[in-house]
Amino acid sequence: MTMSPAADAATVLTGMYAAEAAYLAAGGPGEASFELLAPFFAPDVTLHQADGLPYGGTWRGHDGIRRFFLAMARTWESFEMVEQEFLATGETAVVLTHVRARARATGRELGFPILQTVTVEGGRITEVRPFYWDTLAIADACGTTSQAA
Repeated sequence: MTMSPAADAATVLTGMYAAEAAYLAAGGPGEASFELLAPFFAPDVTLHQADGLPYGGTWRGHDGIRRFFLAMARTWESFEMVEQEFLATGETAVVLTHVRARARATGRELGFPILQTVTVEGGRITEVRPFYWDTLAIADACGTTSQAA
């Protein structure tokens, strides 16, 4: 029996988020093995982050995802996904996540939503596009906004 694309995407995403939690619980970047997460991402995966964020830019492939997690660890002292809802789970899934985080540079706590589109092909994540409610507030909390007006 084959899974429908919707069931497949939901299964892949549920597995990836569980693996991400295990990866972070095991120490995360620099401590835990990325091999916990690798099976969920296509070798040529692309992650797009808003340019205004401290970890902004486009991250490609497993090495890019590994480097992204390192950049996140340098930026955030804590980054907790407190609530998550799958709004659609076709080939392109839509996931709404509420985050509570503490910036490493300033110690400021922040709560914010992230809406992500996640493309799943052949049982692996091929593209992730997160949309943040207020990238300026995140950059400000992280101490990375420019002082020039």
